Amino acid sequence: MDRKTVAVARPGAAAAAGRRLHVLECVGNAIVGGMERWVERLVGQLPRDRFRVSLLCPYEGRFSATLRALGAEVFCVPMPEDPCWSAVQVVQALVRSSGVDLLHAHLPNAHALAGLVSRLTDVPLLSTIHGRQLTLLDLEVHRAVHSHLSVVCRHSYYHALGLGVDMRRLSCEPNGVDTHGFHPGPRPAQGLRARLGLAQEAPLVGFVGRLSPEKGPEQFLRAVSLLQEGLPEATRFVMVGEGPMQAALEAEQARLGLGQRVMLTGHWDDMPGLYRELDLLVSTSHSEAMPLALMEGMASGLPVVATRVGGIPEIVQHGLSGWLVAARDIEDIAGRVRQMLAQPGLRQRMGAAARQDMVERLDLGPSLDRVATLMQALARPAHEPHRLEDVSVLGRAS
Repeated sequence: MDRKTVAVARPGAAAAAGRRLHVLECVGNAIVGGMERWVERLVGQLPRDRFRVSLLCPYEGRFSATLRALGAEVFCVPMPEDPCWSAVQVVQALVRSSGVDLLHAHLPNAHALAGLVSRLTDVPLLSTIHGRQLTLLDLEVHRAVHSHLSVVCRHSYYHALGLGVDMRRLSCEPNGVDTHGFHPGPRPAQGLRARLGLAQEAPLVGFVGRLSPEKGPEQFLRAVSLLQEGLPEATRFVMVGEGPMQAALEAEQARLGLGQRVMLTGHWDDMPGLYRELDLLVSTSHSEAMPLALMEGMASGLPVVATRVGGIPEIVQHGLSGWLVAARDIEDIAGRVRQMLAQPGLRQRMGAAARQDMVERLDLGPSLDRVATLMQALARPAHEPHRLEDVSVLGRAS
């Protein structure tokens, strides 16, 4: 699928009037995660002369502060999956009073709230599906209010079609990675290796992601436990991220006797610097769409070992930029990691190929351009009927 023809609404009132399109980003969570980082980059890079962006999120924190620093006006309202009427009233009043042209939802709970507001205000609704499958709530809201669904990988696109989603209200805008911010470079002098007391040449393998069940972090620990025999003493493994499984993972680390081999860092601020300190990136997810951490590592020149789930086969070229393995196959994961650690030349070749692939296929700029084009096409004057016409949304789903 090099091009995709989808149906979207006619260009909106803002564009016709020559003013900026006002988009309200409705974000269903505010953790440090891939979806939130995607929204941050969207808000930060949408052209200011064409877009005005406001943000709706469930609570104040690091995420809301970052968006304010990027120039967005931020509002907080509760966002349970079953929206409360007071939140609906507040948001519909906000939409009407501030002249919102388009609602853009992320996660099912935000989709549900934005769907009710869209119906009350007649403002069109776009929902980006960041996971590899539509949830039942996403599907119900879509059917009830005719929201446009934007998915980020082919797996999600065909899953949505299989559920009966009208292809005129469905499009695929693959995730992109900031290849200027994430690139190969010298290792930081006072970074992760300094914290670990590791020499610059010591092998270091990383897991980067939210410590939650769908990411399979326990599989990473179990694969490392299989690798202890025969590895150089200096080899270390690191898990970077936060999440609800942290305590369980610390217990599993102790049970497997990995206290000297594996370090759990929690949140890490300098992600571009961190990727440059690794020799290999491992993704053990059970479920994914197009994970940003994997793409960032590859853009930084890292070879990868990753599970063959969701949209990951659209990112990793097996045998060229890394290795694809079956989810939960810790023997294969461990075997591929051992192979990569034993062959520095192979790591270097695969890392260079990974970087080149991200630059050529999945750079952030074209990805965000496609989303901006879709937003402008979906927005419409409130008094116009919801007419649809075919347009070509440029982009790759592979």
